[in-house]
Amino acid sequence: MERKLLLSLFFGVFCILISIVTHAAEVSMQSPIGYWKTVDEVTGKPKSIVQIWRTNDNKLMGKVIKVFAKDSKKSSICTKCTGENLNQPIVGMVIISGLQAKEKQWINGEILDPENGKKYSCNLRTLENGKRLHVRGYVGLPLLGRSQTWERVDLMSG
Repeated sequence: MERKLLLSLFFGVFCILISIVTHAAEVSMQSPIGYWKTVDEVTGKPKSIVQIWRTNDNKLMGKVIKVFAKDSKKSSICTKCTGENLNQPIVGMVIISGLQAKEKQWINGEILDPENGKKYSCNLRTLENGKRLHVRGYVGLPLLGRSQTWERVDLMSG
């Protein structure tokens, strides 16, 4: 009898642990933290890989870690940027900053487009259980902007 009780208790604890691990994996996949492939809207070809991370004050930041260059050196430098980013390498450049979590999206951030050097207000949210990222850049109101969909990439798989 005592053995049955111990087995039942063990099985119950095991099920709870599996549930917690599964839920944690789901939540992490729905988070925008990770690596994302940006795609050229005209050609459909990859443009860059962006790493998104959470800061100590719980805001999201993102930087370019790889550029799939069209014109090798020419497109690897931000010639149209202003201030400290002018003529700096795009790889390593922080292009997303200040995003704050609100329900199932991240809002009130800023995104830099290295192709034209302009900064835009930015919101983002994950799609398809975290496999895609909807990125909205805009001036003024979110209605006055454009969106891109980025694809999650796993840099560990090759």
